[in-house]
Amino acid sequence: MPGQSVFRRLEPLLEQVSKPIQYVGGELNSTVKEWDVAGDATVRWALMYPDAYEVGVPNQGVMILYEVLNERPDALAERTYAVWPDLEALMREHGVPQFTVDAHRPVGDFDLFGLSFSTELGYTNMLTALDLAGIPLHAADRDESHPLVVAGGHAAFNPETIADFVDAAVVGDGEEAVLAVTDIVGAWKREGRPGGRREVLMRLARTGGVYVPRFYDVSYLPDGRIQRVAPNRPGVPWRVSKHTVMDLDAWPYPKQPLVPLAESVHERMSVEIFRGCTRGCRFCQAGMITRPVRERSITGIGEMVERGLAATGFEEVGLLSLSSADHSEIADVTKGLADRYEGTNTGLSLPSTRVDAFNIDLANELTRNGRRSGLTFAPEGGSERIRKVINKMVSEDDLIRTVAAAYGAGWRQVKLYFMCGLPTETDEDVLQIAELAKRVIETGREVSGRRDIRCTVSIGGFVPKPHTPFQWAAQLGADETDARLQKLRDAIRSDKQFGRSIGFRYHDGKPGIVEGLLSRGDRRVGRVIEAVWRDGGRFDGWSEHFSYERWMDAAERELPPQGVDVAWYTTREREESEVLPWDHIDSGLDKEWLWQDWLDAVDEVEVDDCRWTPCFDCGVCPQMNTEIEIGPTGKTLLPLTVLGSGRERMAEAAHTH
Repeated sequence: MPGQSVFRRLEPLLEQVSKPIQYVGGELNSTVKEWDVAGDATVRWALMYPDAYEVGVPNQGVMILYEVLNERPDALAERTYAVWPDLEALMREHGVPQFTVDAHRPVGDFDLFGLSFSTELGYTNMLTALDLAGIPLHAADRDESHPLVVAGGHAAFNPETIADFVDAAVVGDGEEAVLAVTDIVGAWKREGRPGGRREVLMRLARTGGVYVPRFYDVSYLPDGRIQRVAPNRPGVPWRVSKHTVMDLDAWPYPKQPLVPLAESVHERMSVEIFRGCTRGCRFCQAGMITRPVRERSITGIGEMVERGLAATGFEEVGLLSLSSADHSEIADVTKGLADRYEGTNTGLSLPSTRVDAFNIDLANELTRNGRRSGLTFAPEGGSERIRKVINKMVSEDDLIRTVAAAYGAGWRQVKLYFMCGLPTETDEDVLQIAELAKRVIETGREVSGRRDIRCTVSIGGFVPKPHTPFQWAAQLGADETDARLQKLRDAIRSDKQFGRSIGFRYHDGKPGIVEGLLSRGDRRVGRVIEAVWRDGGRFDGWSEHFSYERWMDAAERELPPQGVDVAWYTTREREESEVLPWDHIDSGLDKEWLWQDWLDAVDEVEVDDCRWTPCFDCGVCPQMNTEIEIGPTGKTLLPLTVLGSGRERMAEAAHTH
């Protein structure tokens, strides 16, 4: 019988593995529905974040889709995560398939297997899950008895490297998209599954919002470049469009956030306060592909926070977005929430804050009820020149003014995030990071009158991404990246006056090369992913499991017979006329606009944020039939309902005034 729990077979294995609790399920606010909740026409989704439970369970995207689907009477959704190698070996030995954590049902029994990829380094974990589930690795080998394998998330904006393994890809916002897919699959099931697997995929492809790789043929030029990507049957569109949800207040998810049983990377309740970003940072794929900006209203945020805290018991609220301090009413949001939760030990946090959007009033509201942790800023580039190239419009003086205010207001620790290997970058641009960090420490000591001031420099290698102005750029090689970072480390450590107060964290250049291969690759790279997986590749996003040699060995075997190599995909600069592997995926951005922005980058020309200036014709709003949605709404979080300890006394006091 399909849909039967495998827990009885799984349970004896759990005492032999690390962190067994991550496989048990039963978290607060999780959902288990009857397998045939709507009879034979029930549409069943297994949703996967292809990483360990501790990373996957707090993921907002999966949590939202899980809840949106389970609200439907004719659908059910359960979650699955990547199992660690210790359990994988035991599952293979004892014949236990990939299972969901909710009802421990075999993933192979579901109608759809949806994977959300925020990074390409999760691709090998997808292959493990498919294999454990008994689903053929290649889409071409599956039949009607197997789930439709659907990819989503930011990495799906170039689905070509995994085109052999997925049946479909959905790009953009998932809330409405999964419901539309559910409608199509449900109708096909009710009709008796006419035409089999090919027919339901055809119905999905015809919508123009689902990419089905098998319905497209790729031809190549003699030099290895793509000649064209073309539909191979009538009714299949030449380009597939991203999905954009407008009016976030109409989608206040998750309403009942999951509370993990095991420790996870984010121990907090999170609310997405807006989606999209128009700052125009040229390296930032997330900012480019999520346009336009759509803000949640201040009252909508307040309701989500109130409901989420009541449903979870968390004591920290993360106000999430790509640049949270840019919300048009962020001051009112933070003050209103800090007032509401005064005296309740409920803290507020913003992720990495832009230097030019930060102020001490905002920081004080964020820490009024919680602990005062370190502050994180992301100047991204070390020199003024390179910040113009990447369109990160922050001057050195801006940064120093901001950290001076923070240290002067009692903060002791500041973290600065940079990238290495940006287009046109030189050693001097990177060495400027050391000078900047020294100035930060010097300023902190001056304004605070203390010596225990700390600054941590965190630096990562730059990977050019699809749908950004840097999609044509050459990536810096791993050895060159490491050499540049070594010079920076030496420059910091050799400083007798400030060096000991500056922490230095960096990633070597090797994982970035693999990420670059996967993010800008085409269908020929799928063979490399499979070869790495067959050679034991798992959890490539984890440094202790990642093997650069394994990836390079596989690439050396698989790519040259096809006339390409790793350098061809990574360290090679593209020309304007080249057909890029993702050109048939429509993010709304005009390719001509992106090319002009690339030329502006090389010329060190900055571009303003179109939220506050006339339109720059990037193409998103007219092509996607969308528009920027921002405040101010003029509303507040009053009338104040004080929550938590001393509620009655404080409410009474508020009433008498």
